[in-house]
Amino acid sequence: MMDHLTIWAALDALASRHGLSTSKLARLAGLDPTSFNKSKRMGKGGQGRWPSIQSISKALDATDETFETFWSECFDGQYTQAPSSKDRPITVPLLGFAQAGSGGFFDSGGFPAGQGWDEVRLPNAKEDLGTYALEVSGDSMLPLYRDGDVIIVSPAEQLRRGDRVVARTSEGEVMAKILHRQSEKQVELHSINPDHKPIIIKNADLDWIARILWASQ
Repeated sequence: MMDHLTIWAALDALASRHGLSTSKLARLAGLDPTSFNKSKRMGKGGQGRWPSIQSISKALDATDETFETFWSECFDGQYTQAPSSKDRPITVPLLGFAQAGSGGFFDSGGFPAGQGWDEVRLPNAKEDLGTYALEVSGDSMLPLYRDGDVIIVSPAEQLRRGDRVVARTSEGEVMAKILHRQSEKQVELHSINPDHKPIIIKNADLDWIARILWASQ
């Protein structure tokens, strides 16, 4: 009998056949980058969750495969388990801060829009979880980051007080700061440099905010 694990394994295999992580497959299909991640496969009570037919259809359209091939793999047990992250390099899109401040390069969730970006290898073995890289240019991020530093950020990660973050305002200003406080109405961002005053941004004026996971310092 087919179960939810079989369907997820077939999706893993679909991504693997096209040299993609499950996050990249979801993005290619126009879905939330976390749609096919392992964290979405179990409910809070430990119940298995099924991917929607619509999500599967979009993934097949994006990879130019058919439902017949997908279901055949599920029923016949011919799917192959996607290789572990230890066996395949994971790359993420690389953008400059100038692009991050321009309109049209990001969706409403803070993820890069479109395709054709330069890429860098993710410096850890975890699934990319919708992460991407930003290359610092100039000295506007001093003393936190220098010109040429590459930072890995993730809009999908939960934010906590004290996290280093990148934020973009609705006016296109991009900044790397430390999250001091976040409420239903506003966020308060601090700088490492004590000469810089805290910045308070109303949520209505905040385009997106993403947690910094790693920096090439």
